[in-house]
Amino acid sequence: MFLSRVAASGGAVAFTYPVSSPDGGPETWEELTWEQTRDRVRDLALGLHSLGVTSQARCAIASGTRIEWILADLAILCAGGASTTIYPSSLPPDCAYIVSDSGSMVAFVEDDEQVAKFVAQRPRMPGLSQVVVLDGKGGEDGWVISLDELARRGAELHGERPELFEELVAAVRPDHLATLIYTSGSTGRPKGVRLDHANWLYESQAVKDLGDELRAEGRELLTPDDVQYLWLPLSHVFGKLMQVSQLRLGFTTAVDGRIDRIVENLAVVRPTFMAAAPRILEKVYNRVVMQAKEGGAATYRVFRWAAGVADRVARLREGGKEPSGVLALQHRVADALVFRKLRATFGDRLKFLVSGSAPLSADIGRFFYGAGITVLEGYGLTETSAGTFLNRPGDIRFGSVGLPLPGTEVKIAEDGEVLVRGGGVMRGYHNLSGATEEALTEDGWFATGDIGVLEHGHLRITDRKKELIKTSGGKYVAPQGIESRFKSLCPYVGNLVVHGDRRPYCVALVTLDPEAIATWAQENGLGGLDYPDLAEEPRVREMVQEAIDELNEGLPRHETVKRFTILPSELTVEGGEMTPSLKMRRRAIEDKYRDVLDSMYEGDTRTR
Repeated sequence: MFLSRVAASGGAVAFTYPVSSPDGGPETWEELTWEQTRDRVRDLALGLHSLGVTSQARCAIASGTRIEWILADLAILCAGGASTTIYPSSLPPDCAYIVSDSGSMVAFVEDDEQVAKFVAQRPRMPGLSQVVVLDGKGGEDGWVISLDELARRGAELHGERPELFEELVAAVRPDHLATLIYTSGSTGRPKGVRLDHANWLYESQAVKDLGDELRAEGRELLTPDDVQYLWLPLSHVFGKLMQVSQLRLGFTTAVDGRIDRIVENLAVVRPTFMAAAPRILEKVYNRVVMQAKEGGAATYRVFRWAAGVADRVARLREGGKEPSGVLALQHRVADALVFRKLRATFGDRLKFLVSGSAPLSADIGRFFYGAGITVLEGYGLTETSAGTFLNRPGDIRFGSVGLPLPGTEVKIAEDGEVLVRGGGVMRGYHNLSGATEEALTEDGWFATGDIGVLEHGHLRITDRKKELIKTSGGKYVAPQGIESRFKSLCPYVGNLVVHGDRRPYCVALVTLDPEAIATWAQENGLGGLDYPDLAEEPRVREMVQEAIDELNEGLPRHETVKRFTILPSELTVEGGEMTPSLKMRRRAIEDKYRDVLDSMYEGDTRTR
């Protein structure tokens, strides 16, 4: 697929990426054509061949999202190997576990910080013969070499055997292992998910087929003229899906994984589409809310009115209609006052955003949709190669994750668990045959672990099977939906963790959004207080309580949050409360804050 894309697109721009100025000036964006990409990948692939990488040999990548990550991944695959992905935020023992369990013989690491992790864990990785640093120099004993050195060795081999690269590519088969991705491990040790070339061929073809179906109906998904802004972690299966879709369709991708540069990059890249985790959309929404509040009472009233207009328009569009009459006029006024500025933030060319990896608040999705920014929420897991369900342009139902991709089947088990079957489903877990048999039936159905319902063909995920709460009164509570709804009600909160399993009622742990609460504190004469002090500030609690009260108004009695505690710090990956893909580790959080949770039930004779 890669070489076919090079043959078809040749001198067209494949990638753009930021490059720092050597003299400390502003960074610039450079371009790589498909042919230039092929040449770089060829040299790196032959360099890996010279290191002994053969068919399906694992090579790890521990790096943030950058152009070198993509080049390394393509080189591994073209050499016949398989990529093992490691989040750059992973702790040294976790890196060693993944390298050892996967049997990786070569590791690409981002910089000196990552090199230090691997050097410290070297005795635990006896099978790792070479480390290649993407942004740095080699080590003294030769165990660490630079990316340039690897490419130099490959170029030398290409000069000796010009035909070797194409021979290596031709030897790769659809059933060969392509990617070994370790799940985030919200409970227990991460499991290596084995995805072969056929999985990615299916995913990319499904995206193309979906685009062809929509085009025949007068709608559009993606074309070779589109520009993707790719910041997603490439260690995550969602990011990998965006990679292979590009190979199939041929659009240009701007690559930069620095989250703190997203807003600035949007103005430079001006993408026509991008994928995003809901947390990014929440932050954009919260920033818009805060800016409106900073403008004073009148400005905030205008914003709230415009948000109401957006919601009504979005609900009409969900039903296949467009606003008319008074609502159409109101929408034009709201567009001039609010929505136009929001679209400009995204570069003014955005056709749609794809949201995945965690639930998106329906209220936030409708706000963007009514403001002229289409959000297509999708669903998938590492075990299904990410792309499994997607809302379509012109057929969006917020609160659902859309329809199956072409070629994927779905059914709901008797207990409500979502089962899927199709070309994206993994072949199994690495070194865990028992776990594979537990998740996969003989006829290919994969048990997702998610509870869901089908509504007119659209799938709505209600919660994780293992995270459903059953109160001591026998009532079931799905915490994810409550937590997602709350984020649209309180822009100053980072996370809400609902708790109540085998308890008489639900309580919650609350964390604040550092940036948003700092702005709030400044506006309310509390600018001198730091995060822990603000967590104990009565006015902050009062503000959160108002949002909790509003949340409870729309919930059945057994789902309402009776009490809450604001935690003195954020939930972090480093602290073990979040996965690298920013999902909450619910059990770890509950264990860490067990005393806090217990204190919210003190004095209640029904507490178990």
